[in-house]
Amino acid sequence: MINSKKLKILLFTAAMTLFSAHSAKAASYTVSSGDSLYTVGKLFNTNTYTLKADNKLSSDIIYPGQVLSVRAKDYTVKSGDTLYLIAKNNGISLSSLRKTNNYWTDYIYPGQRLIIPGTSYSVNSTSQTHYGVIPYTDSDLDLLARLVHAEAQGEPYKAKAAVAAVVVNRVQSSAWPNTIRDVIYQRVNGYYQFSPVLNGMINQAATSEDRQAALDALNGYDPTNGAQFYFDDSTKNTWLWSKPVALRVDNMVFSY
Repeated sequence: MINSKKLKILLFTAAMTLFSAHSAKAASYTVSSGDSLYTVGKLFNTNTYTLKADNKLSSDIIYPGQVLSVRAKDYTVKSGDTLYLIAKNNGISLSSLRKTNNYWTDYIYPGQRLIIPGTSYSVNSTSQTHYGVIPYTDSDLDLLARLVHAEAQGEPYKAKAAVAAVVVNRVQSSAWPNTIRDVIYQRVNGYYQFSPVLNGMINQAATSEDRQAALDALNGYDPTNGAQFYFDDSTKNTWLWSKPVALRVDNMVFSY
């Protein structure tokens, strides 16, 4: 049976999927030398998981000249427009506008179609709800990214995504609180579940890679396949070691 929390999440997701199918616009982006799914995702304010799903990619490898379908809006040039003004009015950099369109001259003309890439992530926008595998706000994303930074700084990207996935898995489970914030700040028998909350490292700013790992997890990427715990392999806690191991990345252990 599906519990009420999971049913609500499924209904939210189904509704937003239907909405996106009718409202999201697809544009084409040609991969350049040095591009990766991560850098393309940053350019279009999306993530690796979504790019792979939209393009039916089975691996993270892309190559120069490859054409990717991306979610972006079109802009039709009007009389009096310049590339600088278009970039400024859409809250993006001129270099991003040029790269997105592979357009390196200053001449544009009325009626010309341009792709507008996504704007940079901002922690000032906190109220809008997004829908991945669980509903989340921008402030939830920022908090999750800061936990990733505190727990997996210097670790491989897979470990960062796995840390975020553990939080997502707890939110989805009826055994834990049902929001990202409540999971991260939860105390059991007076003890915080995540040490960065206690030592204050949760307040450190996240990097763009930390945010990307959090976004990927929120959109369904889970290298642990359902883990709800993680710990350093130096721990002597026999209770943690008694749990089935889902994944090991360097010194980090993820378990069910």
